[in-house]
Parts: sequence; C-alpha cells; structure tokens
Amino acid sequence: MTPQDITKLIVRTSMKDRAAFDLLYRQTSAKLFGVCLRVLNDRADAEEALQEVFVKIWTKADRFAVSDLSPISWLVAIARNHAIDRIRARRQAPLAIDEALEVADPGPGPEAAAVAGGEAERIHGCLEELEKDKAAAVRGAYLKGESYNELADRHGVPLNTMRTWLRRSLLKLRECLER
Repeated sequence: MTPQDITKLIVRTSMKDRAAFDLLYRQTSAKLFGVCLRVLNDRADAEEALQEVFVKIWTKADRFAVSDLSPISWLVAIARNHAIDRIRARRQAPLAIDEALEVADPGPGPEAAAVAGGEAERIHGCLEELEKDKAAAVRGAYLKGESYNELADRHGVPLNTMRTWLRRSLLKLRECLER
C-alpha cells in the first residue's frame, strides 16, 4: 500500500468512513503494534495500547494534514507518543517474584517480528552513522521513552541543545533511510 493510499484512508476516516477505517487498521496495525510493543515491552499492554491508538486515530483523523511527514510517520507518532504516555502514567514499583510468573512473554509474535525485523535493521544501521552520544539520545527518546529533560541531564547539555540534537539526528536518519 502506497503512502498516497494511506493518506486517502486517513482522509476518508476523518469523514467517519468505517470501511476506510477498517482497511486502515488492517494495513497498518501490525506496524503500529510493533511500535507499541517496542516501547512498552509487554505484549498485553501493547495490544491494549494499539486499540487506544486506533480510537485516537478515529477521533483525530481530521487533524491529519498532508505535509512533509508521510502518513505512516503520523500514525507511528501517535502510537509512539501514546505508548510513552502509558509508561509515564504507570511509573510503578517492580513486580514481586510471585507476580512475575503471571507476566506474558514480551517478545513479538512472528508477524510483528517479520515486519519489525527489516525496518529495525535499516534503522540500527542508520543509527550507527550518527555520533555515539547523539545516537544514544535518539535511542533514549524514541525507543525508551525518556524525556528531553532526562536526556539533557544525562548528557550534560542544555535542554534546547538536546532538542537540536534530536531534531538534526532525525533529519539525518530520514536521509539515511531514504537512500
């Protein structure tokens, strides 16, 4: 499915077209599930988050505007931000050993692993092209859900410098991925 096709589905979804929303779900849910799973590291939590993400997409589809971002980037941003919000909301004590027996396997299923595998390999290759501290900041912000303040403190730089690092690093990653 092309980015233009996904854009059309989002636009139709903004007009509350249920068939378009269903197709959008079928075409993008595996990728968005992979994003949620990567951030949350818990399959059940990622499944629940995915459903909440699609509720947000249904309600916010009218906010999608064709811009420099691809439609899948817009969807991934919603999923990633929602997953990070869930982590921040649950900052809780670690599980007791007896509770740990009930924890589901956080590993992705075969479909999610296949989808994420090819993308992850390319992304990690591009991350290797960044300076080590900037790559660590990108991993912290976008894979671990750390705040810009936490990253700025850890790397000993002002908050605005951290924002600049991340913005420039993302531009370099985009260039690398487009090659």
